[in-house]
Amino acid sequence: MMQKSYRQLLHESFKSNDTEEWLDIWFTRPIGLAIAMVCDRLGITPNAITLAGIAIGALGGWMFRYSDLTSNIIAVVLLMTANFCDSADGQLARLTNQKSVLGRLLDGFASDVWFFFVYTSIVYRLWWEPMPLVGIPWQWWGFLLCAVAGFGCHATQCALADYYRNIHLYFLKGAEGSELDSYESEQRLYDTLSRQGWSFERLYHLFYKGYCKKQERLTPRFQSFFKAYKRAHLSTLIATPHSQRENSQLSTLNSQILSGSRPLMPLTNILTHNTRACALFFAALINIPWLYPLFEIVVLHPLYRYMRHRHEQLCETLITKI
Repeated sequence: MMQKSYRQLLHESFKSNDTEEWLDIWFTRPIGLAIAMVCDRLGITPNAITLAGIAIGALGGWMFRYSDLTSNIIAVVLLMTANFCDSADGQLARLTNQKSVLGRLLDGFASDVWFFFVYTSIVYRLWWEPMPLVGIPWQWWGFLLCAVAGFGCHATQCALADYYRNIHLYFLKGAEGSELDSYESEQRLYDTLSRQGWSFERLYHLFYKGYCKKQERLTPRFQSFFKAYKRAHLSTLIATPHSQRENSQLSTLNSQILSGSRPLMPLTNILTHNTRACALFFAALINIPWLYPLFEIVVLHPLYRYMRHRHEQLCETLITKI
């Protein structure tokens, strides 16, 4: 790893120009790579970085329960540091080939832990605060607002944004360049694992197959298109007089789905970490914490619904061309 220049390593850590967000390219990834390089020299593993990031992010989320400016600045710094760790662990794992099932489990778990503490802290902070216009304390209304934002909006938005980015990477770089996994394949893998005792691998696939099932349930038209696409791709592997023409058609389909999904990639970036973190920081620092869950519901969720509609519409159009 250290035989290459920093610029080379940074370039290799990007998944693709289409799916990378400018804030990650110019800020998060460079800092994350610097952390990864230091950790590599010290012999610190990617999983150790992930665990540190989880702890730092959880503490940052906890600090948002306080309304004073100093506590909120500390919370912002801690959550930013946790995000740098989240970038560093993935970069170190990819560049040193230290990928593991435990690493994927912890990496997927990290952001959930951070925002569990964030939403819990907002509920705590709002509990005795008066609601705008009506003047009564938020209490259970604050809990309901955060529950809708967290479980009803945040989790679904992130799952679908992650899925669409992996779909784009699949058609851009092939199966090896993406993590476009399916519930069916995960279930088969889960069934082959030993049921005696427990293991991180079995736990990971238990949660991950449910995650895949949720993504597939949200994208019925893409599932229909993808099944037809894979059948067409399979037919090209069999030597026939029409195989050259079929390969040309699949190449055209690849180009069409990429051109259709490329304009949606900025939306997937908005619906992941950076935009919601900026909204959270702003709401906390101006001491109007209820603005953040409201932003999730009123701004981000309509964007999510638009992104999903556009992608499903694209897939319906492409189905007719196979």
